[in-house]
Amino acid sequence: MNVQIQQYINSGILEAYVTGSVTADEEREVLRLKQTYPEVHEALYQLEVDMEMLAATMAIPPPPTVWGKIEAEIDDIILREKTSPKAFIEEEEPTRTSSRRGNTPPQYIDIEAESSHMRIHKNWKWVFAAVFILGKLFLAAAIYFYLENRQAQQQIQELKTEIKARR
Repeated sequence: MNVQIQQYINSGILEAYVTGSVTADEEREVLRLKQTYPEVHEALYQLEVDMEMLAATMAIPPPPTVWGKIEAEIDDIILREKTSPKAFIEEEEPTRTSSRRGNTPPQYIDIEAESSHMRIHKNWKWVFAAVFILGKLFLAAAIYFYLENRQAQQQIQELKTEIKARR
C-alpha cells in the first residue's frame, strides 16, 4: 500500500467526508481518489458501515403510538379532497338599512386578546408569598450566622495569639 495514500486515509479527511463537513474541492478530491485507489474506496466503505452501526446503536425508538398517528396523518393528506382555491371576490359593502333585517341588532364577534400575564389560583398566590418571606428569613439567618462565625473565628485567633504570647 502506498505510504502517501495511507497518510491521506489517516489524515481524517475521509471522516470529514462521511460526516459531510468537507469543502467542495475536498469532496471532489476524495471522490477522485476513491475511483483511483481501492484502499480509499475500502476505507470509505468501512467508515460508512461504522457510522451506520453507531447510529443504529444510539438510536432512540419512538413511542409505538407515533407510527399510527403518522399513518393517519398521511392517509388524511392523501384522501383529502383535491380542490382548487376559489378566487377572492370583493363584495359590495351593504348599506345600513339593508344590513338589518327587521329589527335584529348587528352581530359582533367577541375577540379576546391574549394577556402576557400568567394567571394563578388565589391559594397559590399565598404559597408564593410564604415562600418569598421564608426566603428572606433564611437569607437574614444566613447573614447573621455568617457574621457570628466570623466573630468567633476572630476570637479564636486572638486566643491563639494570646496563648502563644504566654509561652
